[in-house]
Amino acid sequence: MRIGIDLGGTKIEGIKLSNDGSVTAKLRVDTPADSYAATVQAVCDIIKQLQSEQQFPVGVGTPGALSYPSQLMKNSNSVCLNHQPLKKDIETKLGYEIRLENDANCFALSEAHYGAAKEAKSVFGAILGTGCGGGVVIGKKLLTGPNSIAGEWGHNTIPASVRELIQADRVCYCGRTNCNETVLSGRGLQQTYKEQTGKEELPQAIAAAAKNGDEDAIQGIETYANQLARCLSTIINVLDPEMIVLGGGLSNIEALYKRVPHYLIGHVFTDVIQTSLAAPSFGDASGALGAACLWDAPS
Repeated sequence: MRIGIDLGGTKIEGIKLSNDGSVTAKLRVDTPADSYAATVQAVCDIIKQLQSEQQFPVGVGTPGALSYPSQLMKNSNSVCLNHQPLKKDIETKLGYEIRLENDANCFALSEAHYGAAKEAKSVFGAILGTGCGGGVVIGKKLLTGPNSIAGEWGHNTIPASVRELIQADRVCYCGRTNCNETVLSGRGLQQTYKEQTGKEELPQAIAAAAKNGDEDAIQGIETYANQLARCLSTIINVLDPEMIVLGGGLSNIEALYKRVPHYLIGHVFTDVIQTSLAAPSFGDASGALGAACLWDAPS
């Protein structure tokens, strides 16, 4: 058994994961997002409830990442976590070691171990939602790197070919211009749709309208698929993964799995593209599942 915690901006979910990948227990509470101390306590309370007489290893997935050597949190959109020793504080309260990783990394791990990419040797997990994140798994092992930012393609600058598909430069919350996130996040899709039509719609509404045959929405999704393909081509050219699994709310747009492979052609440096694109298996359950996978299953 392993315990996985998904610490999100609105909810904290904990699971107990058996060695065969089945979830044997699950708990969920609202995140006290305005209080760091209360957040740490809520995480520890869930862990204690999931533990039994035998102590199981614990993994925590969280927005942001640890900065080294300080081991303080950075890059979290749950701002109360930033500059805090989250891992150390949880360990102090529990009295034993835990493992903590970015939630996009946990998503990639869950799909590589038990999901759509369980047969793939190399996987890139691409989060497309409120933000744009990613994770890299090679041989079932997470690639993190010395800066704890492996896979963080959301704050790479869009390729020049994508700049042709937007009307004006876009300023990212990180302070830079034309990050992938400004185009591929939900807000990015909204902005592109507004540029094309003059209308403001939520991403879910655009996707639903496209599915129902609305021509403006269909064109909006088509442009988004083209943008996504051109951004993903840079990942394929560098990592050459066997599979890319999409996550986040925009991964529910069915048309992407047909149109993105089409638009990859001509942007990936090969004659025949072998990298496959897949939908996620676990939805919002992937964070806790992947967090548990930070510890190998006992043999």
